[in-house]
Amino acid sequence: MATKAKASRRSSKNSPDATELLVLELQEIHSAENQLSRVLPRLAKAAESQKLAGMLEQRLEQGERLIKDIESVFDEMDASPGRKKNVAAEGLINDAREHVQEIEPGPALDAVLIGAIQKTEHYCIAAWGTARSLAQAVGQKTTSQAMERALKEGSPFDEQLTALAEQEITPALLSGESDDDESDSTNDARARPQRREKSEQRAGR
Repeated sequence: MATKAKASRRSSKNSPDATELLVLELQEIHSAENQLSRVLPRLAKAAESQKLAGMLEQRLEQGERLIKDIESVFDEMDASPGRKKNVAAEGLINDAREHVQEIEPGPALDAVLIGAIQKTEHYCIAAWGTARSLAQAVGQKTTSQAMERALKEGSPFDEQLTALAEQEITPALLSGESDDDESDSTNDARARPQRREKSEQRAGR
């Protein structure tokens, strides 16, 4: 009985070929880019750094081009985008959306947004690389070229985000923390004489 059950489970699974795997990968990428295109305008609006906002708008344009490229590939391969949502990308994108709801605009939010977008971009870069390899294996030149363009845009974009974080956002965040510490010290220094005066008044009674 156990052997028959195992055989039944094995027989219910699919064994897609390389072309079918490529279509599945492209469907995942298409879903991820569509989800990202809906949230990027909101993230750009929430960013305090104009440079970061501009980079997010640039990423939106890149994603829109990639969506068009993939849809052209689907037509060429007689395939469809499918309706299944990319849940891995959804989780990463929801993480960024929640940060906007929970953190006030400023260097802290910008720093967190950069981290969230980089996590999503790393996922996308891995997916593009996988799709490019599959496309090359099955001779799908249109797909290979589209993924190559995405990779050439995605890797520099990731590096630019890192440079922005290191050169502008993190220093601004640390500067703000330093100002807060100085303000707390000043307020504490002003409060000490007042506390001493009250203590002497109580002692005089």
